[in-house]
Amino acid sequence: MDIEQKSIITEEFKDITNNDMHIIDAIGIGEPQNMSAIARKLSVTMGTLTTSMNQLVKKGYVVRNRSEKDRRVVYIRLTERGERAYQHHARFHHEMVEAAISGLNPEEMTTVAQLLLRLKEFFLSYKD
Repeated sequence: MDIEQKSIITEEFKDITNNDMHIIDAIGIGEPQNMSAIARKLSVTMGTLTTSMNQLVKKGYVVRNRSEKDRRVVYIRLTERGERAYQHHARFHHEMVEAAISGLNPEEMTTVAQLLLRLKEFFLSYKD
């Protein structure tokens, strides 16, 4: 996490944290996401997400819009600045994966894929 923090928090994005970057990643590019969907993706409470979202709004990375159908529902979308941060974070992860798998032969790639699937299953089944 420390290495990721140092790599993705550049001069342009020095006003946000690694945690903020993961919230931006959970929002994604495209259709606006509602707050509860983002909270579920991140496994955080609505209160925790709201606190972080307030800061991201102030810093110009996201905007909030209320649903026209149900005013209780708040949709979040990235601003242009938020989309740049999203792309920057995605590039870091792409480069990390490329560095990890470069030079592997097909058999090694299969082994890595199996390992990652097992790790995913562990995380999905893990209970506190």
